[in-house]
Amino acid sequence: MKNILLIFLLGTLSLNAQIYEYKTVTTVESLVQSGLGRSRMIAETDNVDYKYATTVRTEVDGKTKKQKSKAKRNEIRTKAFEETKLLNFFNVGGIRFNNIATNDAMVTAKMNDLAADGWELAFMATGVESADKEPEAIFITRYVFKRLKSN
Repeated sequence: MKNILLIFLLGTLSLNAQIYEYKTVTTVESLVQSGLGRSRMIAETDNVDYKYATTVRTEVDGKTKKQKSKAKRNEIRTKAFEETKLLNFFNVGGIRFNNIATNDAMVTAKMNDLAADGWELAFMATGVESADKEPEAIFITRYVFKRLKSN
């Protein structure tokens, strides 16, 4: 009887396995002085097959072997994406706090739209790209959303 109950429970758990799909939204905000940079929010609108662009390296008997991707850069570059204009952090007068507030409102509006479509923020990562002693820099944030995959 215990075995039957255990088999039933395991079968029920496997039937209820949750499979998620993911979506990434990236903001690139310019930290270039005088407002000369470009700031954007980017979201993909087309699925791509990452495997086509992937090289697999393995080691067999101490020797490295690879199955090289035959994809060329222009073949894997998508031209289907959303590009939302954001405001730059700086202008000629210095930092613009209202630009930051506007960008926050734009990102929040996008997040609210995604939430209405069933997407949930799973995590986010931020980073700054700047060369040493260079006046030009960008601030990047990646927002990764997930939702239950529909059958």
